[in-house]
Amino acid sequence: MKGLIPIESIENKIYLIRGQKVMLDRDLAELYWVKTFVLNQAVKRNQGRFPVDFMFQLNREEFAILKSQIVMSSLPAGMTGWGGRRTLP
Repeated sequence: MKGLIPIESIENKIYLIRGQKVMLDRDLAELYWVKTFVLNQAVKRNQGRFPVDFMFQLNREEFAILKSQIVMSSLPAGMTGWGGRRTLP
């Protein structure tokens, strides 16, 4: 069993986008100890289990703003930036 996650760790991963408090798919995946594409695939396969407003995809402008707000040191170890993503969060 994994240890409890300090609330501060979760609070630091909540962003205000479109007037909503949200967490990025990569951060949710990290909390559940799965890869981001696995989390997204599971959600897509089970869309009927989630409310319509459960998720949305960022547009390029929102993504650019978000990138400028996140300190690079907060990226997971081994990531050198945002270049590894093929889809918008």
